[in-house]
Amino acid sequence: MSIGASELARLTIGKGVSNTAWRWLPFFLPTLAVAFDSSTAVLALLLGLAEAGGLAALVVGRWVDAGRERLVIIAALASVSVASAIALSGSLLAFAVAALLTNTAAAFVVVGGHAWIAARVPFDRRARFIGIYETSWAMALLLGVSIVALIINRFGWRGPFVVLGLAALCAIGLVTSISDGEVGAEAASPAGSAKVDAAQPVRLTGDAWLIIAIAAAIAMTGLSTVAVAGTWLDRSLGVSTGGIGLVAIAFGTAELIGSVSSSAMADRLGKRRTTRLALIAVVVGLAIMAVAGTSLAVGAGGLLVFFLGFEYAVVTAFSLVSEAMAEARGRVISVNSAAGTLARGSGVAAAGFLFERFGIVGPVVLSTVGAGVGLVLLGVLARRRPDLA
Repeated sequence: MSIGASELARLTIGKGVSNTAWRWLPFFLPTLAVAFDSSTAVLALLLGLAEAGGLAALVVGRWVDAGRERLVIIAALASVSVASAIALSGSLLAFAVAALLTNTAAAFVVVGGHAWIAARVPFDRRARFIGIYETSWAMALLLGVSIVALIINRFGWRGPFVVLGLAALCAIGLVTSISDGEVGAEAASPAGSAKVDAAQPVRLTGDAWLIIAIAAAIAMTGLSTVAVAGTWLDRSLGVSTGGIGLVAIAFGTAELIGSVSSSAMADRLGKRRTTRLALIAVVVGLAIMAVAGTSLAVGAGGLLVFFLGFEYAVVTAFSLVSEAMAEARGRVISVNSAAGTLARGSGVAAAGFLFERFGIVGPVVLSTVGAGVGLVLLGVLARRRPDLA
C-alpha cells in the first residue's frame, strides 16, 4: 500500500508544529533574554546544550520497529505542549528544560515519521513522500517563524509558547486520526530479509553503518559552513544585520527547494546517484566561497550553490537510511538521528575555531573533506548495494 495525501498532510503538519517550536527560539533570543532575565549568550549556550536531546532518539528505535511510530510522534507533540507550558513560568531553568524537551521532540518526530512512511511506501517511490514530509522543516522557518514574530508583536513573548502548545495538542488529534493501515509487504520486507523481534537486541549490518556514515558526513558538511555563514557575511562581505535576516529567509527557501527537488527527482533519477551530484554541487559552491574575497555577489552565489546542494543531499539521504536495514529500520533511523546530532555538533564546534583562525577557508576545507568522505562512501555503497540506486 501507499500513503494518502490526507495522511501525509496530517503527519507533515505535526512535524511543522514541532519544527516551529524549536526553530523560532534562536531568532528571538534578545526578546527571550529579557523575558528570562538572562543574556543572549547564556540562552544560546542552553540551546546548544539542548541539541543533545537528539541523542534521545536512540531509545525509540525498538518502539518504532514494534509498529508504534504514531505513538512516538504523539509523545513528541505532547512534549512540545508540556515544554511550552513549562516555559511560561519565565525562569532560566524553565527555558533550559523547555528547549531540551522541544529538541528531543523534533528528533522523535523525524524518527517516527520516516519509519512510518518507509514501512508503507516502496523504496522506488519513497523519496517523494519523505521529501514532502521534510518541507515542514523549511516551512517552520519561512512561515512558522514569521507567524511567531506577529504573535510576539501582538501578545508578547509568552504568546508563541501558548499558541504552539495549543497547536501541538491539535496536531496530536490529527496524527491520532490517521489509520495505521496494513504495512506494505514490498515496503517492509525486501526479498531475503527477515523481520526481527522488536523486543530483542539487534546488531546493525555493515551496510547500515555505511549509510549512516554517509548521512553523518553530509550533516557535518553542511553545518560546518552554515554555522559561520552569518558571521562571514557580516565580517567579510559587509552584510548588515537586516541583510542577514534576508539571508535566513533565503536559507529557508533553499531548504524548501531542496526538499521539493528531492521529492520530485530522486525516485526518478536515482537517490544515490543524485546525492553524489548534489555533493559535487556542494564542493563547487564551497570553492566559489573560498575565492570570493570581499565580493558579495560571488560569495552569495557560492553560498547559494552550496546550500542548495546540501539540502538536496541531506533530504535524499533520509530515503537511503530508511532502506539500509529494512527489517529493523526503526533502530537504523534512530541511530542515524543520534549520529547526525554528533556530526552536526562536532562540525559546528570545529567551524567556530577554524573560522577565527583561518577565516572562511577553514570551515570550507572542513566541509569539503566531509563532502569528499560522503562521495567516497557513496561509491562504496554503489558496489555493495546496487539496489539502492
